[in-house]
Amino acid sequence: MTEEKQRRARSMVSRLAFAATDDGLSSHLSSVRHLSRTDPSIRPFLVDAGLVPHLLLHLLHSPPTFQELASATLLNLSITSPESIMATPSLLSSLSHSLDSDTSSDTVLQNVSATLYSLLSVDAYRPIIGSKKPIIKSLLSLLSSPASSARTLKDSLKALFALSLYALNRPVLVSLGAVPSLLALILREPRTGIVEDATAVVAQVAGCCESVDAMRAAGGGGGGLGALVGLARGRGGKTRENVAAALLNLARSGGERAVGDIREVEGVVEVVREMVEAAGTSDRGRAKGEELLKVLTADRRGRRCDCWFEDDCSTQPAVSTSFPSSSSFPSSSYSYSFSSSSASGDAF
Repeated sequence: MTEEKQRRARSMVSRLAFAATDDGLSSHLSSVRHLSRTDPSIRPFLVDAGLVPHLLLHLLHSPPTFQELASATLLNLSITSPESIMATPSLLSSLSHSLDSDTSSDTVLQNVSATLYSLLSVDAYRPIIGSKKPIIKSLLSLLSSPASSARTLKDSLKALFALSLYALNRPVLVSLGAVPSLLALILREPRTGIVEDATAVVAQVAGCCESVDAMRAAGGGGGGLGALVGLARGRGGKTRENVAAALLNLARSGGERAVGDIREVEGVVEVVREMVEAAGTSDRGRAKGEELLKVLTADRRGRRCDCWFEDDCSTQPAVSTSFPSSSSFPSSSYSYSFSSSSASGDAF
């Protein structure tokens, strides 16, 4: 069976490489995409046969339909073989270019964002991908684009969340405008699932000292903190728990200075207390709310500006999560609440 799959993968890649017409190329790309979707076991053989460089070529230099087929196939392969995908030269620069290209359709942007999220399931790749500022800028720009579909927004948010699991990526995210971008999305977005995902990213990014000034500068009256507390008043469930986690992370990373900012927001103690007492609050959410109340109601000396989290937020206890079954992220490692995922692979 293994040898049969190897032969089939090599044959399909060879036919794709030597396709002489657009019709032939379209047919072979469609076949490879379909096979990578319906037969996960053949994905490693397709990668070993050299498919990925061909996909990157068509992602960058082919018509929109071919780009969509190539990006969907790349997403499918990344779910099963992230290590092999990352070993491909020019992979990240190609993904970055695709995210920033005016010719990329919403489908391509969604597939590329989801591919990055899949690659970020590997801890070691978070600092590598996080060092590529153009990728982060492009993911953030998707949050403000009126052309972004709900699915594209959700996958870009999940990629940003995965990036922020690595502590040293958080200051980079803040410096590139993550806080105002996320708050602007939260304040204008009516869809609960997207707001839940966005507040989960805010909570994670709040775990660095740089987020204190960013929160002060963002938002309208009361800054970003006022916007978050106002959001918690009007929403329940995961959104409110994520807001409480963001405030607690900010207090722990920014010390007394951040605690003072939080205390100045009108009604913050009442909002957190309501969350703690609400019947639908999760046990972990309630625990974080109770800890935040202790911080806000106690007199404390100033703290040095240390990040709450150490090397990775996966060392912290989770509130609750719901991630794609295809992801290799351990569900117990997350600190914040995401809504139901959008995709476990290509949706063609």
